[in-house]
Amino acid sequence: MQILIIEDEPRAVRQLRNMLDTCNFEHQVLGVIDTVEDAVTWFKTNATPQLVFMDIQLADGLSFEIFQKTTVTAPIIFTTAFDQYAIQAFKVNSIDYLLKPIRKEDLKHALDKFQKTNQPSSLAPGILKKLLGSLQTQEYRSGILVKDGNGFVQVQMADIVYFYSEDSITFAVTQDKRFIVDETLDQLSTTLDPKIFYQINRGQVIAKKAILKVNPYFNHRLKLTVSSPRNQEFIVSRPKTKAFKNWLNF
Repeated sequence: MQILIIEDEPRAVRQLRNMLDTCNFEHQVLGVIDTVEDAVTWFKTNATPQLVFMDIQLADGLSFEIFQKTTVTAPIIFTTAFDQYAIQAFKVNSIDYLLKPIRKEDLKHALDKFQKTNQPSSLAPGILKKLLGSLQTQEYRSGILVKDGNGFVQVQMADIVYFYSEDSITFAVTQDKRFIVDETLDQLSTTLDPKIFYQINRGQVIAKKAILKVNPYFNHRLKLTVSSPRNQEFIVSRPKTKAFKNWLNF
């Protein structure tokens, strides 16, 4: 079975590949792609794979944009960290998906379903419109519950300058304090308003208001000067630089 993986997180790619191996699923990975732009180019210049695993949120935008720019006829299993509200569109339209963090039993069930049906799942314009609308109309949180001593307090999103992950712990940082958040960065990032926050790399999400300066950095990356850095270095990963610049312009 020839498969294509469209995913911008190296850790997620490794986990998926390891799980595919343990599911006794005979396969060959044709490639791993991390941007909408590269995926469009791949589909235009290569033969159709037998199966595609596709993350929704890529380095330069939503993967649904791929279908607006080229024709994709391969069966697709979406992988996503979006919450139940957004997932409802997939259920209504009978499109396979795996909710992150992916569990082996869920992956095996999706593979079994695929092997039984093996039907192309190209997205019709009407379905694509529903999926995009589901994500774009999502209500983003205005506050977040964080740990404070032995209890919890709520911090307004307007007061947060960035989030970051360190040693598997997620932190929220305001101008004068740091709090522990009881969620992974992946879970958190899907509930944040994308007009206000941007995930610049696997371990950091930054608020637009916190960015003081953008500087060129080696290997075509960007280094940010931000308010309340707390000994953090803010580097925009290479695949995200173009999309990040576009985000700053809005």
